[in-house]
Formats: sequence, structure tokens, C-alpha cells
Amino acid sequence: MKNICTGLAQAVIVGWLLAACTAEPVPTEPTFDEGWIRSLPGGLQMTAGFGTLSNPTAEAVGIEGFSSTAFRDVSLHRTRVVDGVSSMSEVREYTLAPGDRLVMEPGGYHLMLMGPLTNMTAGQIVTLDLHATDGRTYRFEVPVEKR
Repeated sequence: MKNICTGLAQAVIVGWLLAACTAEPVPTEPTFDEGWIRSLPGGLQMTAGFGTLSNPTAEAVGIEGFSSTAFRDVSLHRTRVVDGVSSMSEVREYTLAPGDRLVMEPGGYHLMLMGPLTNMTAGQIVTLDLHATDGRTYRFEVPVEKR
């Protein structure tokens, strides 16, 4: 009986170890998927960025703002249509709940990128930093595209 119990205990331990080794790691930071920045014709001083910001973590992520070394200013905006009139306003803070996502697309939420420091031509990669209210910064690489 002792051999059966010892063998059973060993099998359980091996099973736990295998499960731990094959389990996917718990995400620790937000992701920015399918991101892109609209390319600019020469001389224009603003463009927009789009993509899906997701929070796969177990904690809410408070978004305080964005920045980039490629632009003088980056901010989150939202376009709304009220009574047939379209208006755009800056979103100063946004909280991304655990498991939530913020879809940024033309005509809705989007990033306004002001004062480009170089020509924004298709194929370039721009670094965007998300600044969280808890002091952390998350960095994303986003391509410039002509769409």
C-alpha cells in the first residue's frame, strides 16, 4: 500500500510540474495591436494614430497620457456626432479595466500627433509611450502607413 501511495503522490507532483511548465504566463502590461499612424503630406503639422489598446492584466490601467520622440505633442481624443454635428475633444484620463480594450479608429477614439519632428512617410516606425497614472510607462512601436 505504501508503494501505491508513494507512486500516486509522485504522479500528482509530476502532473503539477508539467502543468506549471506548460501554462501560459500571465500578461503584465497592456498591448497595442494593429497600431498605425497616418502618413503626412509634406508641411502638415498633425496626424492621427489608431489601433487597439488592450489590458490583459488583472489590474486596471489608468492612462494619464501619451508621448513620442517623433512629435511635439501626443494626446488621446474622441470624435462624437451629436445632433448631426461632429466634434472632437481631448480625453485627459482614461481607465482601462482588466480585460478591457480601447479601440482607436477614424471617427472615434484616436491619438492626435502634433508637430512631427521629421517627415512622416509610410514605412517609418514611431515609438509611442503610454504614461500610466501609477507612474509606469509602456512603449509601443507603431508603423506609419498611407491609408
